[in-house]
Amino acid sequence: MSNWTEMAREIAENVLFPVADSVDADGEIPDSHFETLAADGFYGLAAPGEEGVTPSVLVDVMETLCGGCLATAFTWMQHHGVVAGLAGSPNTTLQDRYLDGLVDGTVRAGVALAGAIPVPPTLWARSVDDGYVLDGVSPFVTGWGIVDLLQVSARDEFDDSIVHVIIPAQPLRGLTAEELPLIAARGSNTVRLKFDGLAVPRDLVSAVVSPEDFAKSQLFGSWINGCMAMGITRRAISELHALGVDADPFEEQAARARLDLNAALEGRAEIAEARARASELAIRTATALVTAKGSSALLAGNTAERLMREATFTLVAAGRPAIKSALLDRLGRD
Repeated sequence: MSNWTEMAREIAENVLFPVADSVDADGEIPDSHFETLAADGFYGLAAPGEEGVTPSVLVDVMETLCGGCLATAFTWMQHHGVVAGLAGSPNTTLQDRYLDGLVDGTVRAGVALAGAIPVPPTLWARSVDDGYVLDGVSPFVTGWGIVDLLQVSARDEFDDSIVHVIIPAQPLRGLTAEELPLIAARGSNTVRLKFDGLAVPRDLVSAVVSPEDFAKSQLFGSWINGCMAMGITRRAISELHALGVDADPFEEQAARARLDLNAALEGRAEIAEARARASELAIRTATALVTAKGSSALLAGNTAERLMREATFTLVAAGRPAIKSALLDRLGRD
């Protein structure tokens, strides 16, 4: 059985972290990062029945890789939603076409999810005889120019159901991309996609789900996205220890934050509160590292200032109104 946690640690420390500052500065992720993850089986973690991949192992792997290089891990994380979605899809033809390649990493995927989440949504699907026509905007789509496929989610304009389709991640008639100049994880190639009458044939529809089932699926995704903040916290703690700073209090707080996130997944706590705690902790540990590092942290291109920007990124990336409210409440406390 693979020791996924140890393998992730090896990749994070020996492949990702040594060049994370230069990846951030250049805004380009080496393809070798993704090739390494694929070679060690990390693209198939969300496949049903993957040996040894429990939820706790999954988040440990994701936190470890996020602490190695956020741009790489953030891009790679999107892939798993497509694997899980296609594995459970009633469209067996689409499964046969793509699933094996997605699991072994020879096909890479991302998600265009955010357009379907708000009410009213920003991306609509209109049913036609041979499929759907998509109109609107998916505001944050990661991996453009890196991934091969996108799972796009839109709301049916008639019954409010959520339509998931799989399309090539490339310019198409009725689809244009606008690059977004992010403050962190720039190498993730995150764009804003505009859909203007994009026709999607029915054989590319992976699923149509009710608004209630879609809302339930967001809990797991929000839990997973907490790994970004926790990974940054882990790295900041490690850097504090390397500077000889007593970071034990932060380690204790990180353990509590992870317990809160797990409790939220199990329905014993509020996910918004848990996510807010994790992002606030990332900000505080990164702030402590900048302080401990001193004036050199003011120079662009060093780990402390990068982690500070990445911690800021987690305040709003994959956020929801309830998370925003919980964060503002925490940040406003005396």
